[in-house]
Amino acid sequence: MITLRKAQDRGQADLGWLKSQHTFSFSSYYDPEHMGISSLRVINDDRVTPGAGFDTHGHKDMEIISYVISGTIAHKDSFGNIKTLPAGEFQLMSAGKGIYHSEFNASNTEPLHFLQIWIRPDTLGIDAGYQQKAFEQSSPLTAVVTPHGENGTLKVQQDATLYRLVLSEGEKVTMDRTAEQASRHLYVQLIEGTLDINGTTLTAGDGAHLTQLASVDFTATSGQVTALVFDLSANA
Repeated sequence: MITLRKAQDRGQADLGWLKSQHTFSFSSYYDPEHMGISSLRVINDDRVTPGAGFDTHGHKDMEIISYVISGTIAHKDSFGNIKTLPAGEFQLMSAGKGIYHSEFNASNTEPLHFLQIWIRPDTLGIDAGYQQKAFEQSSPLTAVVTPHGENGTLKVQQDATLYRLVLSEGEKVTMDRTAEQASRHLYVQLIEGTLDINGTTLTAGDGAHLTQLASVDFTATSGQVTALVFDLSANA
């Protein structure tokens, strides 16, 4: 089963310096039919004007992933991390017992476009932590976040795996899944291009919730496709 979440149907927020689209209920946007998938609680598609950003604020007991589509994030947190996160890199901040941070567009001339993702941890009150990495796209589906941090991936405190999908126009890749794997949730967030998933078409900004599929065919039907694919527990 594939349930499509069209880009234009997401929640909208416009603060002037920030334009954001919310896949799931967030802040002033509330929709009881879209409260998250498994442990995946937030996907915010954020566009920040030059020089603007989020002032210092706190988080607790949440795994927060940022992926920069264009531009650069300037990050500073209460553990002394002062980092820049350029386009194509992933950041994973484990809020745990508590962390304060700020996020700004590092440029005074160019806009910033990034996805902010929240995943509920499987254990509360862990020590806060910070991870950041650029990943070589060694295959169409490249794991970037895993529960155990294997093979140099970022480690998340949850039974969840995040892949980056990159396909050239006309290219296809198949994800075959055992019966146990098919019982898990897949969520796809398309960033660019046009993607066909088992006959369902996604355009940039669309999302899709996949359940009970033993085989998933991803085909780039127009332009280069970049997407994030979440493999999530059926029980979280």
